[in-house]
Amino acid sequence: MADPKGFLKVTERELPARRPVPVRIMDWKEVYEAGDQAVLRRQAGRCMDCGIPFCHKGCPLGNLIPEWNDLTWRGEGRAAIERLHATNNFPEFTGRLCPAPCESACVLGINQPAVTIKQIEVSTIDEAFAHGWVEPQPPGRLTGKTVAVVGSGPAGLAAAQQLTRAGHTVAVFERDDRIGGLLRYGIPDFKMEKRHIESRLRQMQDEGTRFRAGVEIGVDISWSDLRTRYDAVVIATGSTVPRELALPGRDLAGVHFAMEYLVESNHAIAGDGVVNQITAEGKHVIVIGGGDTGADCIGTAHRQGALSVTNLAIGKMPPSSRPDHQPWPMMPAVFEVQSAHEEGGERSYLASTVEFLGTDAGEVRALRVAETEFVDGRRVPKSGTEREIPADLVLIAMGFTGPERDLIEEQIGAQFTGRGNVERADDYQTTVPGVFVAGDAGRGQSLIVWAIAEGRAVAAGVDRYLMGESSLPSPVRPTDVAIGLQPA
Repeated sequence: MADPKGFLKVTERELPARRPVPVRIMDWKEVYEAGDQAVLRRQAGRCMDCGIPFCHKGCPLGNLIPEWNDLTWRGEGRAAIERLHATNNFPEFTGRLCPAPCESACVLGINQPAVTIKQIEVSTIDEAFAHGWVEPQPPGRLTGKTVAVVGSGPAGLAAAQQLTRAGHTVAVFERDDRIGGLLRYGIPDFKMEKRHIESRLRQMQDEGTRFRAGVEIGVDISWSDLRTRYDAVVIATGSTVPRELALPGRDLAGVHFAMEYLVESNHAIAGDGVVNQITAEGKHVIVIGGGDTGADCIGTAHRQGALSVTNLAIGKMPPSSRPDHQPWPMMPAVFEVQSAHEEGGERSYLASTVEFLGTDAGEVRALRVAETEFVDGRRVPKSGTEREIPADLVLIAMGFTGPERDLIEEQIGAQFTGRGNVERADDYQTTVPGVFVAGDAGRGQSLIVWAIAEGRAVAAGVDRYLMGESSLPSPVRPTDVAIGLQPA
């Protein structure tokens, strides 16, 4: 364990400061200032000898959190990253983007603020990269088997790295011009700078993983041809079909899905020329949806120079502290102030969109909204409460309904569930022999930590299918659910 008296001596939770708002909205760099190593070790020392570390179950990856907390407290950074990498291929991603269900399950959280697990994780991997401790791990021998991984988000990359290290020849196909999936084009740089993706891709290339960007499976190569060319195929395309808001005026100019907006912004930040880019500069912006994607839109709009930003959520405002019906160690739904929310704008709850209002030129000019009321368990606009909010740009950030299915169904015959996800068995194999699915494409929209966990698990399934047995770890099954998280 870490400091035997650490949680008794240090009762406060300390995190690195966020850069001042007036400074950070002028650039796209990450919002947090560099952490203090003394503070980090002090916080790691708060990790208790709790007997049963519920943080293991809170984390779908089963991260060995008490072990690397102890090593961090002792100043043994190289040993800490080895224990962290034992269960997590990409802590530089989860340490920045995961909502940390492990912290909700922390035993110390019963009567004190939880250990700063996420901050210790990201500091450990950043130190490892800085000192050159993240080295390629090429396989000792090749099996002669080939695997195609379609999609280069966290699930696809985790599956590819595990399978490469097992000795298989792995090619990762990505339809975008760069590898990374939504890590690349869905996540703004102020949450994760893209240099972190590049650092990990260099390691994977040195291990032998092959990357094929700009290739769309189903169009450039058919799914059936891909299955013929490779011994196994992994579908890791993510859940990319956005949830629609079919209301009057939806076709007005200036109404877009959030991901259209974020992808173009990330291309522009990368230095790409974006013709007729969707931008918030000089506009009144409304973001519909109160989740992480909505927050990403808010922060992006501030940096682009929006005149105003309004965030609408159809449901009730969450409580500020853990509600009674979500006791420890469940992950509670509580009111959250992300960095983007600190930067300005208005957040409005119980707001139901009724209609998009436009000009004679066909451009959006306002949104008609009403108060939400609950009728027979349904959320509906309350009559007589309608009001208008000026809008030059409306971004729909209401989540995703599943993967793009038509070409997969037509070309390879994989079946889908009633919820629109690719159907799969406990070994992650679809209804087509030799074709597997992992991440949001099979699970539905979920957390990055689930995507990596499923990528590791599907790799074990593929390895077993190809070789008859596997020594690769399989942290989760498709039916597993972390504490407090609903099954997809």
